Amino acid sequence: MPDPTSRQHASGAIAPDRALAPEPTYAERARTLIHLGRVGALSTLSRKHPGWPFGSVMPYALDDSGRPLFLISAMAMHTQNLQADPRASLLVNQAEAGSDPLGASRLTVMGEVAKVSGEDAVALRKIYLARHENARYWVDFDDFAFYRMEVADLYFVGGFGVMGWVRAEDYLNSEADPLADVAPAIIEHMNKDHSDSLLLLAKAFSGVEADQASMTAVDRLGFNVRLKTADRVWSVRIAFLVQVRSIAESRKVMEQMVRLANASVT
Repeated sequence: MPDPTSRQHASGAIAPDRALAPEPTYAERARTLIHLGRVGALSTLSRKHPGWPFGSVMPYALDDSGRPLFLISAMAMHTQNLQADPRASLLVNQAEAGSDPLGASRLTVMGEVAKVSGEDAVALRKIYLARHENARYWVDFDDFAFYRMEVADLYFVGGFGVMGWVRAEDYLNSEADPLADVAPAIIEHMNKDHSDSLLLLAKAFSGVEADQASMTAVDRLGFNVRLKTADRVWSVRIAFLVQVRSIAESRKVMEQMVRLANASVT
């Protein structure tokens, strides 16, 4: 079982004789994944069938600490289950899983879910409606109320061979990656307009030559590239020269790395 704080990257071989490029911790990756999501699968303990799990589709938001928030009706079966036993888990999947969902990231958050009232509920209302605008149509119904999960433990899977438990304390003290919301735009731009640069960067910074290259992930510390040759497909992790926190910073650093790469191969 990999160390949950390790820097092992998600899949594929690592270029020989190269040090592992730094990656966000599992706690940071878990926080990023749940930040990007909107809907998960909530499993409660059935009141009708004691000991049996009961699954529900569940929209959620997050408070400032990363604790999941739910707006649920007293008439819903999952609410009745929670009133009898507050223990539950929330499963969140990577939104863009592609054709191989088992290779995508997912997170199971375990904890106890309790109703929130008073001033806390007023504050959570603003957070939740910012995430789920349509909920304004039923948020004031008498049978609806806000519930919050107190996180007890988490299990993160980042793809094949990348998995481990994340301590609640580590998760709650982490933050979503600053590039989380703009990563899809960066990846699309690089793959559409700069695939040749990705090949150059892979050669210069990972020592790997390939025929095709595509960026598969990017974060403040670096990016992952999938490489193809006539007889193999694998991945490499390339570290940024410095940490980045915006599209503008990532572009500036990437351009600097391309200049260095061109100088190293000429």
